[in-house]
Amino acid sequence: MIELLLAFDDEAHLATPLAGALGVPLQWVARHRFPDGESRLRLPPQLPPRVALLRGLQRPNEKLVELMIAALAARELGAERLTLVCPYLAYMRQDMAFQPGEAVSQRHVGRALAAWFDAVITVDPHLHRVASMDEVVPGRRGVALSAAPLLGAWAARHAQRPLLLGPDEEAAPWVRSAALAQGLEHATCVKQRSGDREVRVALPDLDVAGREVVLIDDVASTGRTLAVTAEALVARGAAAVDVAVTHALFVDDALAHLARAGVRHVWSTDSVVHASNAVSLVPLLADALRG
Repeated sequence: MIELLLAFDDEAHLATPLAGALGVPLQWVARHRFPDGESRLRLPPQLPPRVALLRGLQRPNEKLVELMIAALAARELGAERLTLVCPYLAYMRQDMAFQPGEAVSQRHVGRALAAWFDAVITVDPHLHRVASMDEVVPGRRGVALSAAPLLGAWAARHAQRPLLLGPDEEAAPWVRSAALAQGLEHATCVKQRSGDREVRVALPDLDVAGREVVLIDDVASTGRTLAVTAEALVARGAAAVDVAVTHALFVDDALAHLARAGVRHVWSTDSVVHASNAVSLVPLLADALRG
């Protein structure tokens, strides 16, 4: 069991209730950003042996250096066993070299985290070509939690016996997990991507006319795949289309694009602060830290 939750000063939305659920003190990593872009971090001057550091890695390019400095400083200040609680873990999608010379970012970021932390706890990471988080952080304890059952329960309460649908084959595990706990029908689409914002989606051979459909996925970034799927469902006569995702990145005009496609509601977990947050990860994370 950890003795202290340490969090960056912009993680209060999760840090405060998580510390309360665990019954441990909460202290902060304060930051000062210099005009040239460098950061100065200030941690508590003395840390207990077992510390959890909460830090999501949305906008990772500006956060990874601060995370490295904070982890190494925590060791110097007394942390002997340091656990990273990272609700959204970035750079997991590039899990192989698709073109000669491409860096496999999952491998390299994972090895860096393994050098800084004794354990890494995350939620719904992109692990389609590795068996577990233990492979991502070699030699360390890796824990991959899933919010799919929580999203399935939310969908069951807020839609009328919905069909849970994954926008592509990679979403199949989340959709199946979300549906089985609630006894809901589920299926997945087939996606072809030709660019970051250009996709085609083939719906499964199901009659959706008059049905409420909830699209389930692990992460939404541009929202284009979800929007194309929603448009196809509306064209087939779906009574309503909602979206439930673990990680609500929703860059640029993603939400507006979903609304134009006919999406009724967008629901997400609080892994990333967003207006669509509806499902709390605090119980899930607290259970993992107690284990």
